[in-house]
Amino acid sequence: MTSTHETTVSGGLDPANPFAAPSGLPYELPDYSAIREEHYEPAIVAGMAAHRAEVDAIVTRSEAATVENTLEALERAGQLLGRASAAFYNQLSADATPALEDVQERIAPQLAAHQDAILMDARLHERVRSLADAAAAGTLAVEPDTAYLLEKLLTQFKRSGIALSAGDQERLRALNSRITSLQAAFGRKLLAGANQASVLVTDEAELAGLSADAKAGARAAAQARGKDGWLLEMQLFTHQSVLASLADAGLRARIQEASRTRGATGGGTDTREVLLELARLRAEHAQLLGYEHHAAYVAADATAGTTAAVNEMLARLAPAAVGNARREARELAAVNGAPGGQKPGSVAAADWSYLSEAVRKERFNLDDAALRPYLDLERVVHDGVFKAAGLLFGISFSERSDLQGYHPDVRIFEVFDAPEPGEPNTGLGLFLADWYTRESKRGGAWMDSLVHQNHLLGQQPVVVNNLNIVKPPAGEPTLLVWDEVTTLFHEFGHALHGLLSDVRYPSQSGTAVPRDFVEYPSQVNEMWSWEPEILRSFAVHHATGEPMPAEWVDTMLASRLWGEGFATTEYLAAALLDQAWHQLTPAEVPTSVEDVLPFEAAALAAAGVDFESVPPRYRTTYFNHIFGGGYSAGYYSYIWSEVLDADTVEWYAENGGLTRENGEAFRRKLLARGGSQDPLASFEDLRGRAPEIAPLLARRGLTVEPS
Repeated sequence: MTSTHETTVSGGLDPANPFAAPSGLPYELPDYSAIREEHYEPAIVAGMAAHRAEVDAIVTRSEAATVENTLEALERAGQLLGRASAAFYNQLSADATPALEDVQERIAPQLAAHQDAILMDARLHERVRSLADAAAAGTLAVEPDTAYLLEKLLTQFKRSGIALSAGDQERLRALNSRITSLQAAFGRKLLAGANQASVLVTDEAELAGLSADAKAGARAAAQARGKDGWLLEMQLFTHQSVLASLADAGLRARIQEASRTRGATGGGTDTREVLLELARLRAEHAQLLGYEHHAAYVAADATAGTTAAVNEMLARLAPAAVGNARREARELAAVNGAPGGQKPGSVAAADWSYLSEAVRKERFNLDDAALRPYLDLERVVHDGVFKAAGLLFGISFSERSDLQGYHPDVRIFEVFDAPEPGEPNTGLGLFLADWYTRESKRGGAWMDSLVHQNHLLGQQPVVVNNLNIVKPPAGEPTLLVWDEVTTLFHEFGHALHGLLSDVRYPSQSGTAVPRDFVEYPSQVNEMWSWEPEILRSFAVHHATGEPMPAEWVDTMLASRLWGEGFATTEYLAAALLDQAWHQLTPAEVPTSVEDVLPFEAAALAAAGVDFESVPPRYRTTYFNHIFGGGYSAGYYSYIWSEVLDADTVEWYAENGGLTRENGEAFRRKLLARGGSQDPLASFEDLRGRAPEIAPLLARRGLTVEPS
């Protein structure tokens, strides 16, 4: 299905460029068979020119503003820029090359200036304000989604400096340009640093405990980089999952050290100078707009509202979380005869997950190595992730081998909606799955949208999920650890938010909600990985076809609270570190790179989360969420959203669990609405009341007094 409207303004782009017109492929999937690196920059530059011309046409109209000639026209504008930039940034994250990184460095400040030019245009602001005033006065009848769009647009104008003096607006433009350039530089240094930090093992004996398939994947990774041995590639977070199985304490220590020192070792991959300038400029940007600091600027446009609310929640959770982590540490330190030469009495960060696995084996007779053969990627996806979505929402999936992604590893599935009785399946959109790690992909897991669902342009969604699973040799199954299973479900929750969107305006589609709400639907979707009916469906031995022993499933469900002290503490430490950096005024930001790690240590100590055995999930120098991505002062969003998530899990349980009726309610009252209304109103429509924190405290084991 193609859009019902396409601007005639091309910005001078060569018609042969694949982005010059909407893609003719199903659902406007970008034509990756035709797209080359050299097509992106001219398309984005032309897209900015076309978009600016479209806005100029709106603001120079002689007739008074109407919803059609101003609001809808603004929503229709920028399609060339939108399709080119969406494809570019997706590929930059998932399959970067030096050429694409160079393009980003050139266009990032141009895009910032382009955004400023539109949101500092007093003529456009006046037209939008006149519509909002008329709607508020009752002289203009508008639908609720239109009223909400007007409200959010006025807020966006204000937060973009529309009320500032000409001089202050000029300074704001300079800040925005520099900030976007620094974020791009941080991401580039971080990717290079992660590749540089990967640990090469040349003595196979050091890999004792590592599963055969994981070892084969490490061998293939080394060969791909022209090295002899086994390459253990870095995941984005501090604690590397491979530590849970490696018996060699020395190798564990090497991996942990390589992980935690990324970005702070000097040279071309050192991120400290970049992040200090970023923190300082963000603080200045916030104060220029009238906010105390950057964290206050971010919170004001989120569901949290204030940094006081964020600080209160984090402070409430931290003591109990650290208390739980310390209790877990005492249990780990008491492990006698643990493999790897461990001695009772202390727990090094590098040894935590290895000892934790020993406790799980002893206490629950279960470990990741035993589970992996039952967690084949194909089964988890089809009989887990897709099955749960089908049972809840009635949707189905069909792989489209005739369509091409941006990388050979990308698989494309057409998604079909539940048909009416006697009717054929209705195409809903496309889901692109990019599961495997590679040198050109940034760390972590995420969702992107290539096409946003909306009725105004008649577009249906095209969404992407990216993970960083080690790719096995050709012909071998991809066997997962449990964290990768829950990550698959989590990211698909984001995908569902995009796929099941049902809104009129493109800017309100799917995940276009505040940062501290966007994680909520994805975290809800994680629950289905633990649902016994779903778990038993996908937990099948990859070779024998035998189901995972029933007692193992029961044990897994019973062991969910084990390790929550560690998990909650490492997360909260990162969230508090984010707030510490972004609750500074410009004068308070350290000026020397040598002060970065001492500042971090002091901030963790002040927050009461300076527990050496459990370092932050991300340390400052490789905290891509906040210095290279869109989560600056917003990493708290995961736990904030989890309040809503845990409360919703209770709602499902109270109403019968995994049923089509419940799925339909969650879809229509929440997922479908995207950003077309206050997201907390969507939650309250579903739940029948405001959110409560008690379910989260119980889930995380935080109802016990700290010790």
